[in-house]
Amino acid sequence: MAIIHKTTLVPGKLDLLAGWMPAQPWYAGAGREPALARAGGFRLDDPEGEVGIEFMVVTDGSGDGAVTYQVPLTYRSAALPGAGASLIGTSEHGVLGGRWIYDGTGDPVLVAQLVALIQGEAEPQAQSLSSTPDPTVTGMPMTDGSLKVTGSAIAASGQAGTDLRIETAAANGTGSGPVIVRVHRILRPAGSAALAGEAGRPCLSAIWRLPDGTAARGVFATAQYTPKPPARS
Repeated sequence: MAIIHKTTLVPGKLDLLAGWMPAQPWYAGAGREPALARAGGFRLDDPEGEVGIEFMVVTDGSGDGAVTYQVPLTYRSAALPGAGASLIGTSEHGVLGGRWIYDGTGDPVLVAQLVALIQGEAEPQAQSLSSTPDPTVTGMPMTDGSLKVTGSAIAASGQAGTDLRIETAAANGTGSGPVIVRVHRILRPAGSAALAGEAGRPCLSAIWRLPDGTAARGVFATAQYTPKPPARS
């Protein structure tokens, strides 16, 4: 279980995101400086205990014009080779020292744990409490059994979301196939009917806070698994 340190991070997450988000293809506030506020999120554990994983939700603006974004983040003690395009920035943690902060869609550790979460094999953790599961995060699996991630790449990114093409192998070695996961960048509250519709296919949903303080639930990611047919003998 991840330990949440009550300490400083300089510069802070919102400061780093405010400088990074305007250059992203999914950012809807072109032409102005972001005005970000925390709105929720959750964490996942890295099985190796090395990488911090957070699915952060921020609201940009206020009132009817506010837009809510999901930004998956990873925190590392050193630069991730080959992931310079996903680097959001560096910061100094009051306990852990220097941290390299990445857009998690470009970090293989987060991608693997996101697949495990959708499959029901990773337990979501509270965003700000140590060793505390978050039961409000729910997923619908893509297939029975485990899927081992063997590679991933960002296939597309825009206001519809960031699409990840993920190569997988079944844990029992009997098959493999690509997974397409769309990470929703702009979050919108969904009624029960809409959530039921998304639940007809693999998806991940969670809650966040609206600018007026009320809770909203919506889809954070959708997934599609295309298993390869077994080889003919």
